[in-house]
Amino acid sequence: MTTTRTDPQTIYDLVIVGGGINGCGIARDAAGRGLKVLLVEQDDLASATSSWSSKLIHGGLRYLEQYEFRLVREALQEREVLLKIAPHIIHPLEFILPHDAHMRPAWMIRAGLFMYDHIGGKISLPHSRGVSFPDPIYSAGLKPSIKRGYFYSDARVDDARLTVLNAVSAREHGADIRVRTRLVGGVREADFWHLQLQHADTGLPSTAKARGVINAAGPWVKHLLDDTLAINTSATVKLVKGSHIVVPRIHKYAHAYILQNNDKRVVFIIPYQDKFSLIGTTDLNIENLADAANISPAETSYLLNAVNRFIEKPIREADIVCSYAGVRPLYDDGTANPSEITRDYVLKIDHAEGKLPLLSIFGGKITTYRRLAEHALDELKPYYTALKASWTGEQALPGGDFNSTETLVQQIMQSCPALPSDYLRQLVSRYGTRTAILLANVKSMSDLGELFGADAYLLCEREIDFCIHHEWVLKPDDILWRRTKCGLHMDASTQERAAIFIERCIRRKENNK
Repeated sequence: MTTTRTDPQTIYDLVIVGGGINGCGIARDAAGRGLKVLLVEQDDLASATSSWSSKLIHGGLRYLEQYEFRLVREALQEREVLLKIAPHIIHPLEFILPHDAHMRPAWMIRAGLFMYDHIGGKISLPHSRGVSFPDPIYSAGLKPSIKRGYFYSDARVDDARLTVLNAVSAREHGADIRVRTRLVGGVREADFWHLQLQHADTGLPSTAKARGVINAAGPWVKHLLDDTLAINTSATVKLVKGSHIVVPRIHKYAHAYILQNNDKRVVFIIPYQDKFSLIGTTDLNIENLADAANISPAETSYLLNAVNRFIEKPIREADIVCSYAGVRPLYDDGTANPSEITRDYVLKIDHAEGKLPLLSIFGGKITTYRRLAEHALDELKPYYTALKASWTGEQALPGGDFNSTETLVQQIMQSCPALPSDYLRQLVSRYGTRTAILLANVKSMSDLGELFGADAYLLCEREIDFCIHHEWVLKPDDILWRRTKCGLHMDASTQERAAIFIERCIRRKENNK
């Protein structure tokens, strides 16, 4: 098992607590601006909120009704940036909004879509338009009674991989990334924060000194302030549970549906991992994290009822392949309705006599993580006078330095002609140009080592070893459900066999140190 040791002489400019998308995004930005950065995460990267999302990069069409114009504008602008810097894990996605005459009127939808097309400035994706049904593609799977709908554009993302790639980039710029390491205490003394750390598996203690701390603990942001660091703040976090279900693919086409529900919320049906549809999400206020461990029967019924109002072939509970539930740690703005609580982020700084800052992050969404990181470092500029300029909007994330997926696949096929093209496309969708490193000297399927699963969704020993050595994998689920989604394509016995093999590979790495 990996142990955690810290050179007592090392002084970090910034220690970031939390390995979700916000923490990893800040680590990347800060390390690239010249700061010495340590990031600690108590579990795995993206093990909580950042892998429990609807997996969208979007402006948030429904936020326009809540007058969140700044947030929508920023998110739409960021959608353009992220499509450019991460083309392997972020892709355009067409949405169809079937019109239900009993819900929002047509004029309101048209006005909202017109604003959505223009509020973010120049966009590369197709603008919205009306669609008449039946349509051979865009009404696929819908009830014949639905006669029209609306088309608009957004994007999809592999949320966990987005988080991991930000951490990889941070490491490439000199950051120290430590998983399974929790902050258990900290005090300001003289010129530094003195932080106590503990390895989550071994209990091995360590220490770190820093000139500043960022609390990017997500759902644990308030706990870190109140209990771990004993810092008083008036800001509070509202925990909102969101759950999703995964079912067999509802239609064979590439577009998603956004459905208006009776309670004025929306529910998405999103093509997922080729064979499935992802349906979500719910919005429930909860009091503690334990209440969000699993989807509830009421939430399952809510999602099924919302979808079955629109689709021709009803989905039953027995059709659900898997489900997940997560917590959105939103800034508590006093709004009672969980669907109307702001999705914008709020940054709060606590400092001692103008130095040794502690910056805490409340709220935020995946789409705006990079801008949040820029704003966080803007807030810290008075404490780091040599901070370099922002840079993350121009440099591709690791593996994203290519223009055409198909061209990249063809290039890799020249070196690995025996590997199926569909399998290579799956690897490219996770690793981009880093696929060539993963497959170095591979000439045949036998060179991949042990294989789990089938077809395009093979998980091979080569990929397992790559993730263990380059992407902080310490548990089987880190690979099966976060670095890849291959677990979704395996039956229970194959999952168990793969998990045992992954554990063996992890031990092998530890023994070879």
